[in-house]
Amino acid sequence: MDKIVVLDFGSQYSHLICRRIRELNVYCELVPYNLSIHKIMELNPKGIIFSGGPASVYATDSPKPDSKIFDIGVPILGICYGHQVIIDHFKGKIKRVDKREYGNAILEISDKTNLFKNIELDKIKCWMSHSDAAEVLPNGFKILGKTSSSFSAAIGNNRKKVFGLQFHPEVAHTEKGDMVLNNFAKVISGANSEWNMSNFIETVVIEIQEKIKDEKVLCAVSGGIDSTTCAVLIHKAIKNNLTCIFVDNGLLRENEKETVREIFEEKLQIPLRIIDARERFLRILEKISDPEEKRKKIGEEFAKVFTEFAEKEGPFDWLAQGTLYPDVIESGVSGGPATVIKTHHNVGGLPEWLHLKILEPLRFLYKDEVRTVAKILGVPKDILSRHPFPGPGLAVRIIGQISPQKIHIVRRASKIVEEALIEDKLYDKVWQAFAIVGDDKAVGILGDERLEGHIVSVRVVESVDAMTADWVRLPNETLEKISSRITNEVENVSWVAYTISSKPPATIEPQ
Repeated sequence: MDKIVVLDFGSQYSHLICRRIRELNVYCELVPYNLSIHKIMELNPKGIIFSGGPASVYATDSPKPDSKIFDIGVPILGICYGHQVIIDHFKGKIKRVDKREYGNAILEISDKTNLFKNIELDKIKCWMSHSDAAEVLPNGFKILGKTSSSFSAAIGNNRKKVFGLQFHPEVAHTEKGDMVLNNFAKVISGANSEWNMSNFIETVVIEIQEKIKDEKVLCAVSGGIDSTTCAVLIHKAIKNNLTCIFVDNGLLRENEKETVREIFEEKLQIPLRIIDARERFLRILEKISDPEEKRKKIGEEFAKVFTEFAEKEGPFDWLAQGTLYPDVIESGVSGGPATVIKTHHNVGGLPEWLHLKILEPLRFLYKDEVRTVAKILGVPKDILSRHPFPGPGLAVRIIGQISPQKIHIVRRASKIVEEALIEDKLYDKVWQAFAIVGDDKAVGILGDERLEGHIVSVRVVESVDAMTADWVRLPNETLEKISSRITNEVENVSWVAYTISSKPPATIEPQ
């Protein structure tokens, strides 16, 4: 199968490039920027893309690819930092710009014979995010497009089939960005459209079978689409060599345990073991306020529960998890030099002493891609439509120390938010909706009595892949319904607020 390889130089958008290429039905794979030329040749790519990244090419420790990559005759496209790597390698000059260029710009296209083939517009909107730019172009490179602040926003060397873009064609803000990537992948690199999610399933099933052989897999499920799809996919590959467990850590959504039991045992026909670990989780979280410490404590405790179960009921050789790529890249362990945004309990939070090998068949997919896989695998609709829920559970929606009262407030208030959206036919139109509670309190009036109760914040966002998100402009009537129900039905709550921060700069979850 033809493939495009993306070298990861640390951009938060690195895997988004892969996703955009895969949307063209061309297989695409993300690898570390310093992968040897020998390993790259083994992948047999039709084309190679250099991602963006936070470094400067003129810094002494800046990441650089194997220099032989430019001699193997495979077409190369550099994006942002990758564009600058190309200019630097071919003896051009990169300089620090006086003012960082971030956001929308207008690209004037001057050459439509390669990257911009079949784009009818002479000017397109593009998304810039850089503080370095070309000062002098290398010999043999031609300007394909420019912006008001970048004379060489798009460059190319047709003889060498090496191209560079200062802007990001992979983000939704860039107009015709999909056509630019299509031109590189299919026209310039000659890759065929042979890949889709059905092929992904077939490939992963074979990979699991070859990797696992006759060994036993323990799969942690939460009832969300990620872990459920992971379990169904692995079950398809190894059947009875899979054991699924559900851990009740006391930080779950309302009626979560009963819902998960019904889905697995009755609808999916996959046996499920349920472990009641509520007391031990709440005990280890006592008096902890720091969100990273919460995540790490929860990750360690999950690992202990899994290990104890494996020792008692095993032997097991593998622990399977529904890790997705946004989890990987935000945890800074994607293979490139990406910045750590937060630790995910199923990515960076597992302790070194965990003796089980980790199986993560979905780690290079986004949420919407997982939904496509789930549909193909026959996962029930009530799972497909469920909103994402964080691995550490309600702990990350409780700001400050965790207490039984706060857990009750955030669990019940979140259920009310979901019920209100379902009633107003908005639930399936948003990405995620939930409540948050902290230590802030405000005075209210309950009946004729003065009440100093908690402030509950409601968060409702829209997104495609969780890498970016925007707050949802809910109708006033829905907001009023949510506020009224929470203050009337949830004890010790006096005020309800609505959060209107987008990602970035905020994250979707508060912690």
